[in-house]
Amino acid sequence: MQPFETILVDSNVVACNGGGGPLGHPRVYLNLSAEGRIECPYCSRLYVLRAKPAAGHVAATPPLAPGAHPPPAAPAKP
Repeated sequence: MQPFETILVDSNVVACNGGGGPLGHPRVYLNLSAEGRIECPYCSRLYVLRAKPAAGHVAATPPLAPGAHPPPAAPAKP
């Protein structure tokens, strides 16, 4: 079965809400496997870790795909 949608990501942890709106699902945080991929159990979106650029190349950070959210920031330590 083909995945619903393939989304390239730059982090080992992704958040998926199915795209939000009436067709979305509760936001879930997913950890990519050792192979650098994970399929959302709700909507079957496939998240794949983006290949790292070769040493010496500087890549701009692209915008996140619709429905993908960065993991929450860790609280500041007092």
